Amino acid sequence: MSRKYQHLFFDLDHTLWDFDTNAKETLIDLFNRYELAQHDLFKVADFIDLYTENNHALWRAYHLGQITKEELRDTRFKKTFRELGLPEHLIPHQFEDDYVNESPHKTNLFAGTHEVLQALQPHYQMHIITNGFQESSELKLSKTNLKPYFQEIFVSEVIGKYKPDIALFQHALAVAGCDASQAIMIGDSLEADILGAKNAGIDQIYFNPHQQAHEVDCSYEISALPELLGILL
Repeated sequence: MSRKYQHLFFDLDHTLWDFDTNAKETLIDLFNRYELAQHDLFKVADFIDLYTENNHALWRAYHLGQITKEELRDTRFKKTFRELGLPEHLIPHQFEDDYVNESPHKTNLFAGTHEVLQALQPHYQMHIITNGFQESSELKLSKTNLKPYFQEIFVSEVIGKYKPDIALFQHALAVAGCDASQAIMIGDSLEADILGAKNAGIDQIYFNPHQQAHEVDCSYEISALPELLGILL
């Protein structure tokens, strides 16, 4: 059977690796380890909600090249603790390093990840394009046994270009040895993955597990990874 695509480009965080679940587990571990409840200023759920909001905003700024990796890491927890009213001298400054070191070891994936990749692997060359950091991306792929599925791993931090920059997608196509018409991008970010790929002439599959309303015209849309099989096989 002749297929339109030969190369699949996957995002990693929020698409295969369940970022929010893994982050939540790590944050609960650290909240308890640092005994933050003793200050009686905020509940763990409030901490996680505000951190998640701040982290997403900072990652958007990072994707757009507005802040550096160091600024993101130096800001997200300190900002959250301050906004929750924790006095400066009580802010645990090792919290960020502990989070960065421990979170990538978590192994929660979206439902069907391994089964879907196993089904697709005989038919396609598959690659990762991630705006994540090199050391954490490598750990995530290794700890979840995802690495063997993929021929190339494109990490924005290494390449120096960040989705949605068209240059990152062009670089990935060149290294993979394929034309834009032979590739499709699968990701959860309308801005970084879908519009980035579209601007590079690559078809897109928007992974929208929460079925959030939007007005972006994409090639395909799915709410669960097994739906990929109906599109690609």
